[in-house]
Amino acid sequence: MTAAIETVGLTKMFGATRGIEGLNLRVEPGEIFGFLGPNGAGKSTTIRALLDLHRPTAGTALVLGLDAHRDSVTIHRRIGYLPGDLALFGRMTARDHVTWFARARGLEGTGQADALAERFSLALDTRVKELSKGNRQKVGIVLAFMHAPELLILDEPTSGLDPLMKDEFEHLLRETTAHGDTVFLSSHELDEVQRVADRVGIIKEGRLLLTDSVAGLRKCAPQTIEVVFSSIVDAARFQLDGVRVVSVDGPRVIMEITGAIAPVLRIIADLDPVDLVSHRAELDELFLDFYRDDSERLGPDAN
Repeated sequence: MTAAIETVGLTKMFGATRGIEGLNLRVEPGEIFGFLGPNGAGKSTTIRALLDLHRPTAGTALVLGLDAHRDSVTIHRRIGYLPGDLALFGRMTARDHVTWFARARGLEGTGQADALAERFSLALDTRVKELSKGNRQKVGIVLAFMHAPELLILDEPTSGLDPLMKDEFEHLLRETTAHGDTVFLSSHELDEVQRVADRVGIIKEGRLLLTDSVAGLRKCAPQTIEVVFSSIVDAARFQLDGVRVVSVDGPRVIMEITGAIAPVLRIIADLDPVDLVSHRAELDELFLDFYRDDSERLGPDAN
């Protein structure tokens, strides 16, 4: 099956400065793919290369099976894009923007714009300069989705939205992929990505650290166990392979476990525990772990 997005060795240099390097990425049709990384990691450079706003120094990028540079006009008709630095014309109304974009895309009418505006409580006949940041973001969402594109490329799409509208936006994403369309979601909202993404890619300093499902990341992540004993215990009892004692506070011991859990539980049971809490790492914890200095152990293009 043709990938919605596929890059091979994609590299963009800005003089001596690296934007992205050797990026090998595949986004499957019908999935929500979360693209994660802090400012300067290469997220926006990747998106601009996919949209032919940056010409790559090396490598290739295919969007909907088409060459990102040679077929850019065709690609732009088939995708929806919401930039992280959304720029609108202050004197124009939201409806003026919708009409202009509909004509540029060759639509008959304005597609799903009115339904989307109603769904997100957006007053289309208000001038953009009179809209709040959240309502300007809604204009961007309407413009990106109004023509029912096959692929959505979204850069920080919920910036400025209140919790109710964020929830509605997540429903829209799920409906989009339920129809077989694809979402490429670049976001700092880790909770949002965790809730909606089928897979995530983590980028650091222009290199892809890994791609995996959120469930896959959690499965490989350390399991944290916090135990309260009836009295102070000797933490040296837990010196086992795959076990790291994180902290000891009187009778409370916190451990990270990457190996088998049964040997630890047997020791805990012998030491008279009174309380035990266990959990896998959430996406924000995993994300921070990958950005520690030792994250280079993953290599440049681990999958």
